[in-house]
Amino acid sequence: MNTDLVQIRRLGEQKRDENLRFRKYLKTREWVERQFRKAAEEVQDQIDCQACAECCRVTEVEITERDVEKLAKFLGIGKSDFVKQYTSTGENSETILARTKTEGCVFLSGNECTVYEARPANCERFPHLLKGAGSLQSRMWQFVDRATYCPIVYNWMEAAKDLTKFRR
Repeated sequence: MNTDLVQIRRLGEQKRDENLRFRKYLKTREWVERQFRKAAEEVQDQIDCQACAECCRVTEVEITERDVEKLAKFLGIGKSDFVKQYTSTGENSETILARTKTEGCVFLSGNECTVYEARPANCERFPHLLKGAGSLQSRMWQFVDRATYCPIVYNWMEAAKDLTKFRR
């Protein structure tokens, strides 16, 4: 199991074309999703997301009105104050959590999420291998990029390639 973030970035970038081919390979065949879910569970059980937190450093998190309500309540402030202090607008006019120049997510301190108990649904479901809208194959477009920074996605993709006997 590879958890070295420098190696994962390098290998994920090196394997980008291979991972794009794998994505197409998965989408053009019928699979029993259970095998992919089992592999994802095994990988997730071996890697502690909270020890890594790379997703918090590199991704933007779209949040819902429900997330705003939950976070504002957790922080003991009004929703409008929360929106002013802790969000920005994404390129498609979506509401996203604010980011700092050095740390990433405004709520990240070291590798700790300071609002973990009230974190947004997108954060809770990340990396969306086990939880997400649609089938795993329909979410594959996300995983090629995520394999460059998330140890869970990188290791799952490698395991899934072995499961499907994908020719690299």
